[in-house]
Amino acid sequence: MEQNVNFEAVKEQFKNSSLDEQIRIYTTTSGLTVEQFKELLKYFPIQHLDKLEKAMA
Repeated sequence: MEQNVNFEAVKEQFKNSSLDEQIRIYTTTSGLTVEQFKELLKYFPIQHLDKLEKAMA
């Protein structure tokens, strides 16, 4: 597990990615805090939360 995650870089990549790429980043990035995951969700299109939930199941 990666301990030194550059959250600002992850966030910028997340903001500029397609929906599928956002889901991949969200579900495969380790080492983030709960607050950092919540911050990423601010940039996720809410109408597609069901897709993210399915990917995390």
